[in-house]
Amino acid sequence: MQTVNKQLVKDYLLGLQDSICDALGQEDGSAWQEDNWTRSEGGGGRSRVIANGTVIEKGGVNFSHVSGEQLPASATQSRLELAGRSFEAMGVSLVIHPHNPYMPTSHANVRFFIAEKDGEDPDWWFGGGYDLTPYYGNEQDCVHWHQTAKNACAPFGDDMYPRLKQQCDKYFYLRHRDEPRGVGGLFFDDFNHLGFEQSFAFMRAIGDSYIDAYLPIMQRRRDHSFGERERNFQLYRRGRYVEFNLVYDRGTLFGLQTGGRTESILMSMPPMVRWEYNFQPEAGTAEDELYTQYLIDRDWV
Repeated sequence: MQTVNKQLVKDYLLGLQDSICDALGQEDGSAWQEDNWTRSEGGGGRSRVIANGTVIEKGGVNFSHVSGEQLPASATQSRLELAGRSFEAMGVSLVIHPHNPYMPTSHANVRFFIAEKDGEDPDWWFGGGYDLTPYYGNEQDCVHWHQTAKNACAPFGDDMYPRLKQQCDKYFYLRHRDEPRGVGGLFFDDFNHLGFEQSFAFMRAIGDSYIDAYLPIMQRRRDHSFGERERNFQLYRRGRYVEFNLVYDRGTLFGLQTGGRTESILMSMPPMVRWEYNFQPEAGTAEDELYTQYLIDRDWV
């Protein structure tokens, strides 16, 4: 049985936070506000935020490493055998909300979880992925995003990308709206079947490919002209982001149930958002095209 090296994972995650912040901060031209925090029950984290930057209206890249004597309900509801175990959870989670409606919001997360009990083998797994949420659809962006994801998965088997894409489409789905949150990407959880070394290598491949996936889109769309109509539609669609995160997102629920730092957990929320009663886009408009051409079950590569 391969030895689980928690410190190796933590060192990688801290380095990943640094590299992502360096790349995004350089593109935006703004400095990250950093908060180091501790959690009384065990652990802590390092949160970095850009607010009202040149390109990024609000962005957060958070590292956390928390521990506890007992798992919360959100972690044991589908795995009853873990009840009563102590746990450690560590990861990097980020959300970038741009000013420009033609630049999509992006989210990424990579994480490691281990549950331990004296006299028994530990239960551990990796999870994560990334997904793209456009307000105005652009096929070039979607193809690039998914091709980068597919390339990252390729060394680990031909079936990896299509399986994780399908899992992403299923996970980031608003059942009460009967629509996907965006155009997807990758999602994996309970990932340990390759053994520790290869499972860790896979998580690194996904984490390392995020900037390759998002930065070219950011550079292409950051200066696209827009007006009040596009801004209002962006704010309306951001409402779906809020709805998903507060109703369905496992990471948000886990963080709140474990007494995590609320400011860090909710950093994914957009700075401004609006709801409009029974909004229906006019047929044939760019807003309508988002629903008919992009927020659908579609193979991009």
